[in-house]
Amino acid sequence: MRDKATKVVLVGCPNVGKSAIFNYLTGNYVAVSNYPGTTVDVSTGYFKQGRQSYVVIDTPGMYSLIPLTEEERVTRLLLSQQRPDIVVHVVDAKNIRRMLALTIQLIDAGLPVILILNIMDEAQNMGMIINAQLLAEMLGVPVVATSVVNKVGLKALKNGISQYTPVAPRKISLSEEAEQAITKISALLNHSYSFSKRITAVLLLQGDTIVGDIAQTEETWPEIAAIIDAIAMKHNNNLDALVAIEQQVIVDTIVAKVVRYVSSAQQPLRSVAAWLGTITRESITGIPIACLVLYFGLYQFVGKFGAGYLVDYINNGIFTPIINPIVENGVAAYIPWEWLRTLLVGEYGIFTMGFRYAIAIILPIVGTFFLAFALLEDSGYLPRLAMLVDSVFRYFGLNGRAVIPLTLGLGCGTMAVMVTRTLESRRERLLATFLLTLTIPCSAQLGVVLALLSHNVTCVIIWGSYMLLIFAGVGWLNAKIFPGTRSVFYMEIPPLRIPFTANVIKKAYTRMTWYFMEILPVFIITSILLWVGDYSGLLSSLIYQVEPAMSLLGLPAEVAQTFLLGFFRRDYGAAGLYDLTVAGKLNDAQLLTAAIALTLFVPCVAQFAVMVKERGLGTSLLMVTAIILLAFGSAALVYNLLKLVVI
Repeated sequence: MRDKATKVVLVGCPNVGKSAIFNYLTGNYVAVSNYPGTTVDVSTGYFKQGRQSYVVIDTPGMYSLIPLTEEERVTRLLLSQQRPDIVVHVVDAKNIRRMLALTIQLIDAGLPVILILNIMDEAQNMGMIINAQLLAEMLGVPVVATSVVNKVGLKALKNGISQYTPVAPRKISLSEEAEQAITKISALLNHSYSFSKRITAVLLLQGDTIVGDIAQTEETWPEIAAIIDAIAMKHNNNLDALVAIEQQVIVDTIVAKVVRYVSSAQQPLRSVAAWLGTITRESITGIPIACLVLYFGLYQFVGKFGAGYLVDYINNGIFTPIINPIVENGVAAYIPWEWLRTLLVGEYGIFTMGFRYAIAIILPIVGTFFLAFALLEDSGYLPRLAMLVDSVFRYFGLNGRAVIPLTLGLGCGTMAVMVTRTLESRRERLLATFLLTLTIPCSAQLGVVLALLSHNVTCVIIWGSYMLLIFAGVGWLNAKIFPGTRSVFYMEIPPLRIPFTANVIKKAYTRMTWYFMEILPVFIITSILLWVGDYSGLLSSLIYQVEPAMSLLGLPAEVAQTFLLGFFRRDYGAAGLYDLTVAGKLNDAQLLTAAIALTLFVPCVAQFAVMVKERGLGTSLLMVTAIILLAFGSAALVYNLLKLVVI
C-alpha cells in the first residue's frame, strides 16, 4: 500500500471539461487559492479509491508548454515544480487534431500522462469515430474516452488513475535535422530543468525564455547557442514555426489513423445549437444578443436581484431587525467597556459593519455573480462575448476578456476588481481596475442616481454622455501612457451547450465559499480602521477638510458628508444627495454636478480594500489620488459650463 497521497494534475485547453472532471473526482473536498507569487486561481481537491488517497489539482487553461498568458505560465510552473505522479490531459474529442500537440509535448517532457478524450458525445454527433485503443498504442500512454455530461466513461477514468503504472511512452520523432539538433543539445545540458532533456532541447529551439534563462548559465551555452543558430539560419530564424509545423504533421498522421468519419443525421437540438452558435458570433446579431445577455444575466440577475433584492432582504429583513439587536443586547449585557462595545457593534463595528457587509451585502452579490458566470461559462457563451467586444477594447489597451469584469462592475465593483484576475497581463489588470474604479457605477449607485435625475431627461443624457466620454477618453489615454502592449487575444470557441446543472452549482458554491473566506478578514480589518478614525475624531476632521472643496463645485457644504458616505458604500452617498434634494438644497445644475462627481469619486471601502489586496497599497493610493482629481476637476468643469445654459 502506498503511504502518501498520489498527486494528480489536470491540464488542457479551456472549455474541454476539466472542471467537470475535477468536480466528479473530488466531490466536496475542494479548496481554491492563488498560486504562490501570482493572482491566478488553482483548485485543489481530494478523493480516495480503495485505501489510496489522491490529491487532484485543476490547472488554468493551457494550449502549449510555451506560455503566452499568466494562466499558462502558472500551469507550466505547476507541472515543473509540483512533480505530479499523474498528469491527466483532457482534450475535446471533436478537436483532437488541434489538441494532440500538447499531448506530445507532455509526453516528451517525461511526464506520466493519461489522455482523456472528453465530450465524446458531440464528436459522435459529428460523425467522428475515434479508435482510443489504437491511439493509446501509438502514443504509448493510457487513453480514456468520456462524456461527463452523459456520465460516460467516468468510472473508467477513475480506475485508470487508480491503476496507473508508469510506462515508457513511444518516442515521437521530428525530422532528422531537428532530431540531430535535439540530440546534440540534450548531451550538453547539465543543469536541472524539471522536464526531460529532450523537451528542454525542443523548447530551446522554439525560443522558450524560461528554459533559455537557465540554459544561458550552462558552461556549454556557447556550443548550445551555436547549434541553435546554425539550424535557425537554414530556416530564416523561424524555428518556433518549424517545430510547430513538424509536430502538427505528426499529429495529422496519428489522427488520420485513429479517426474516421461516418455520415450523421443532425439532430434538431444540435441544429438549433449550431444556429445559435453562429448568430452569437456574428456582429450584426451577436451584439444585440450580447446586450440582452449582459442586461438580464449580469445587470438584472446580479445587479438588481443579487445587489438589490437579496441584499435588501438579508440586510433589512434579517440583520437589522433580528440579528443586530440580539448581538447588540448580548454585547451590552456582558461587555462593560464602552469603547469595546462600539468596536464590536458600533456604526463601524466589527460585527455591525465588517460581518454584516460581508454576509448581508457582498455575499449575495458574489453568489449570484458566480452562479451567472458559471452558467455562461458552461454554456460556451463567454468566448463569443469576448470575441465580439475585442475590436472595441483594443483602443483601451485591453482585449475581449475585459468585458466580464467591466460589465460586472455595473453589478458590484468589489467583485469586478477580483475578476480582473482573468486578464492576461498586469498592465491589462491595472487598466481595467482604473476604468472600473473611475467610470463604472455599481447597480445600487446607478439606480439611485438615475432615480434622482430621471425627472429631467436632459440631465440623464448629459450624465450618461459624460460618463461614456470619460470612459473612452481615459481608457484611450491610459492605453497610451501605461508601458507595454495589449496581449494577443485568442480563445477557444466551443459549441453552445446546455449547462450541466451539478457542475454549475458546484463551481458557484466552491468559488463563493473561497471568496467569502478570503474577503471576510479584509472587511474586519477595514472596520477596525474606520472605528479608529471615528473614535479619534479623524473622520469628522476629514469631512471638515472636504467642505471647502464643495464651494468650487457650486455645492453646499452639506454635500461633503455625502462624499464621505459614498466611500463607505456608493449608494449611501447617492442616498445623501436624495435627502438634500428633497430638502430643497440642490437645484438641477447642482444635482447633476454632484451626481457626476459622486459617480467618478473614489470606490467604496469594500472595493478599495479589494484593490489594495489585488493591486497593492501604493498602486491603489495612486489610482485613488488620480480619481479624486478627475472627479472634482470634471465636476467643476461641468458646473461652470452649466452656468452658461439652462437645464
